[in-house]
Amino acid sequence: MPDDDSKKQTTEPTPQRFKVAVVQASPVVFNRERTLQKVQVLAGEAGRKGAQLVLFPEAFVSGYPRGLDFGAVVGSRTEQGREDFRRYWDSSVDVPGPAVDELSHAARDNSIYLVIGVVERDGGTLYCCVLFFAPDGAFLGKHRKIMPTGSERLVWGFGDGSTMPVFDTPLGKLGAVICWENYLPLMRAAMYAKDIEIYCAPTADMRDSWIASMRHIAIEGRCFVLSCNQFNRRSDFPPDYRSNFGEDPDAIVCRGGSCIVDPFGNFLAGPNLEGEAVLIAEIDRAQIVRGKYDLDVVGHYARPDIFQLHVDARAKQPVNIHDAGPSEKEEPAVPATRQAIARSAD
Repeated sequence: MPDDDSKKQTTEPTPQRFKVAVVQASPVVFNRERTLQKVQVLAGEAGRKGAQLVLFPEAFVSGYPRGLDFGAVVGSRTEQGREDFRRYWDSSVDVPGPAVDELSHAARDNSIYLVIGVVERDGGTLYCCVLFFAPDGAFLGKHRKIMPTGSERLVWGFGDGSTMPVFDTPLGKLGAVICWENYLPLMRAAMYAKDIEIYCAPTADMRDSWIASMRHIAIEGRCFVLSCNQFNRRSDFPPDYRSNFGEDPDAIVCRGGSCIVDPFGNFLAGPNLEGEAVLIAEIDRAQIVRGKYDLDVVGHYARPDIFQLHVDARAKQPVNIHDAGPSEKEEPAVPATRQAIARSAD
């Protein structure tokens, strides 16, 4: 859907204080339907605790394939690795599609803004993606991860600049940057330029350095940062999942580390390294303005006479076919692929 950053979702006044939640949990890996059921339960728990916005981790529907190699080495892929990819593809999400409809219901049933990481499939390609929903269930749009990290590039495609939205909602300006995209300084600058106020950072990184980065980004952008990671045990993965996790069902695979940080780098909730949890914090929007008094990196603290960033937000297609108009002469028959290339070159 088009990235319409200027469109408000409602005319209601922006509340100064409200509650948000980050859900630190595990999906049922490779099982889309059971994972969607878990989303409904956890979103309901967050809603009952008063959260008006709820964030789920990166690739929550239906799984971050931690530890899998998909049978790949340089110059070779295995049949088992191809089957691992097929199973991952089979559990992914069509956008739009039935899974999106179910997530819409979860947002509507609990009257929440829902921001959730999914694995989107588009033809034969998978994308690490974040979907956004309004409290009435409306699908607001998506962000595709523009830079998969390391071996993620074996199974995820690259998003482009057309899905980097910041939505102007009654709670403030809302957007998401996924995992190590947050280590792209120019991407952060682009989000700050869109005046992001609720900066969602779904992730799969459980390192101490990640938590430090979330504090830095909150200070740098003078925004509220909601960081959300999965908490996984070996039992959350299928029995035939081939990795170095061992066979102990209680072995911790990902320890979480989810947190909520204010514009001065203070923890409002977390970081939680103990287990599945729904973390709640109250947002005070006045802190954003107080913070920008002395640091606005795309305003009074910028030096555009020296540094400038140019962002290409156009969608990029690998094939562009321009059909002949009614007034054009009929072309001689040529193979379809050649015809597409010739027309694209016009």
